[in-house]
Formats: sequence, structure tokens, C-alpha cells
Amino acid sequence: MVKPNENFKLSVRDLEIIENALNAKVSRRSMKLMENYDVELAKEVTELRELLGRFHNQKIFYRPEDRFATKK
Repeated sequence: MVKPNENFKLSVRDLEIIENALNAKVSRRSMKLMENYDVELAKEVTELRELLGRFHNQKIFYRPEDRFATKK
């Protein structure tokens, strides 16, 4: 039985491109939904938004240390 590859080597830039493409697709699909509601299209938009949410939740945000903060 063939197993799918579960190890991906993607750069931060690769992930940014994918995330931007997904956001653009959600935007286009949402515009279509506003024109004419379709249940299947609404499900697709929901799936894409959930995927973008999982992307967001896996990010580690960097915040520089405040040089002027008082240390306790």
C-alpha cells in the first residue's frame, strides 16, 4: 500500500504564497456568494477559511524584546 508523503519542506515564503492564494480564492468565492448564494460554494468557502485558520494557528509570531522595559 502506498503511503502519502507527510513531510513537506516548504519555506516561509512558500507558505506565504499559499496563504495569499487561499485568501484570494476565498475573496473570489465570497464575491460569487454575494451575487448568488450556493450551498456547495458556501461549504467550499467555509473549508478554505478553516484551512486558513489552521495556517494562522500554527504560526509563531516574533515580537522583539522591548529594550526599555523595566526588568523585575
